[in-house]
Amino acid sequence: MRFGTLILSFLIAIVLWGMAHGTTSKDRGFDIPIVFEGMPDELVITERSASTLNIRVLGNAAALRNVDPTRLEYRVDVSEAQPGPGVHEVDATLIDLPRGARILSRSPARVEFNFESRGRKSVRVRPEVEGEPAEGYYVVGLETEPRSVWLTGARREVLRLSEVTTETIQMDELTSSLEREVRLSLGSNEHVWPEEEGSVTVRIEIAPVPQPVIPEPATTGAVEKLGEA
Repeated sequence: MRFGTLILSFLIAIVLWGMAHGTTSKDRGFDIPIVFEGMPDELVITERSASTLNIRVLGNAAALRNVDPTRLEYRVDVSEAQPGPGVHEVDATLIDLPRGARILSRSPARVEFNFESRGRKSVRVRPEVEGEPAEGYYVVGLETEPRSVWLTGARREVLRLSEVTTETIQMDELTSSLEREVRLSLGSNEHVWPEEEGSVTVRIEIAPVPQPVIPEPATTGAVEKLGEA
């Protein structure tokens, strides 16, 4: 009888322990991306004070287990945006959480950003090369395909560009022509990008250095005729 009572008490203790741990609230932090939706085609975002939002979520163990951080995001509607600076006050109630979980805090409380008008321009592509061919060889020609590309992005940055370079190609010790596909390098222009993604082809034509032509010496017969003259 005592053994049965002991077993029953043990089972009740396990149930109570599980209920206590299942209902005790805990908090956990998550970093979720801030997503701008409805971006007007004629605008480009050039500045933002934050790209992620940190939230503290309170809930029991079961609720917290159901929070999938890979599916969380904070959406900001910018469909009515105009060129210039803007501020968005973060509304944590817009974040979809499982039942039994709620947000304790969020940081930052506001997101500041700046929009600029979009521009586009066709610029030439300049191949970027380093080094020298092997001794006795020289560069005959250097070209890209395509020779120019369309760029788009923040209007002020786009319009001041006259060319765009490729990734660097090494020519050290080349003894034959080379063709290589490389990507464009936009340097410090963070808010400019090619309208068409992909690589460009760089062709480097290498040839042997022409040898000087040495005139043949005059023949004996020719010398005798000159002497007679």
